[in-house]
Amino acid sequence: MKRLVTTFLVVILAVALVIATVELLPTIDLGSNTQITKDFHFGVSFGGNTTQDAKVLIDRVKDFTNLFVVQSGPVESNETAINEIVNYAVDSGLDVAVAFGFFNPKYTWQIPWLDYAKQTWKSNFLGIYIHDEPGGTTIDANWTGYFTQLSIRNSSIYREHQPLINLAINGSLPVNDYELGQATYHFVTELQTDPDLNQLQNRSITAFTSDYALYWFDYLGGYNTVFAEFGSNQSIFLPIAMARGAANMQNKTWGTIITWTYNQPPYLVNGTEMYSELVAGYTAGAKYEIIFDYPTIADNAYGILTKDQFDAMEKFWNDIPTLKVDDKAEAALVLPQNFASGFRNPQDGIWGLWPPDNTSKLIYNNMQTLFSKYGTRLDVIYDDPHYPIEGNYTQVYWWNQTLQI
Repeated sequence: MKRLVTTFLVVILAVALVIATVELLPTIDLGSNTQITKDFHFGVSFGGNTTQDAKVLIDRVKDFTNLFVVQSGPVESNETAINEIVNYAVDSGLDVAVAFGFFNPKYTWQIPWLDYAKQTWKSNFLGIYIHDEPGGTTIDANWTGYFTQLSIRNSSIYREHQPLINLAINGSLPVNDYELGQATYHFVTELQTDPDLNQLQNRSITAFTSDYALYWFDYLGGYNTVFAEFGSNQSIFLPIAMARGAANMQNKTWGTIITWTYNQPPYLVNGTEMYSELVAGYTAGAKYEIIFDYPTIADNAYGILTKDQFDAMEKFWNDIPTLKVDDKAEAALVLPQNFASGFRNPQDGIWGLWPPDNTSKLIYNNMQTLFSKYGTRLDVIYDDPHYPIEGNYTQVYWWNQTLQI
């Protein structure tokens, strides 16, 4: 009897140990037998036209992704189609996010649908992708033409922004702190008072967008998560540095989205390059990684994604357990408060309102020097008293510092 009791106790202890160990491990996707971290999502952004197109894509990727983003113009205006796609994705083991360009008053179902989505799909419903590229749209806009049209119509928007417009059109370089502060105020206030973002905030629904510039200011405006865009033949060092730096300093979440490198087929990078970009984003601490799948290449049932890219995605998924994540950068470059630019090249303007000046050119050159030293281990952040820098980085460089690298 003693031996039986002892054996029983040993078994109980062993079972308890196994249970405790399992609770400390990341979650396991039993469908693909791939171990992933609990808070990382990887998937595709669907840009097709029909529910059938979406289901075909879901079936193709469900074994090596855990996220499906519904980002389709025709679908976002069709409640039945959205529900059918989301149900199919969730039943296939995927979490979902849904994109709306904006909430169209013509579709009276859209706002009530937000509550329906939360109640129906619960934790599988991650949030809403609302608007697109608010920062990039700002820096690349034709503001002179826009303001001219507003003035012709004597628009209330023109009157509201008259002080900034005068500064932008009539101001001379160098741009001063007041002008930069005004630009920040208008950009951030427009987002903070945006009725679509407010609908999400009032419901505690995560607001996503993707962008290629002004990540810091997107977060200030109220976005919870920004996907840094990889594409357009640009180095991935810059979007990682600016998105991760902004997110970490402001206690937000960031991700990546692989978008077009070419304006014609094949649109996306090949599988080898895609794999490298996915690994770079993941190991740098991205909580989301998405492949933008739009439009459709002839005779391809999967949009623009091909076997080469699907193979790369599956390899990345299977390799995740072997990859070391380090979401804290080693060094930071600190920019002057409110100084917003795309920093894609020395000719990138300031806030989309002013041409480049000596400051923007110096910042660009210092960035390139630091990227050559740190690569993805550099963050680019802002000198903002609301977000103290001390203690966050081993090495801090200032925008106007003479670099000894």
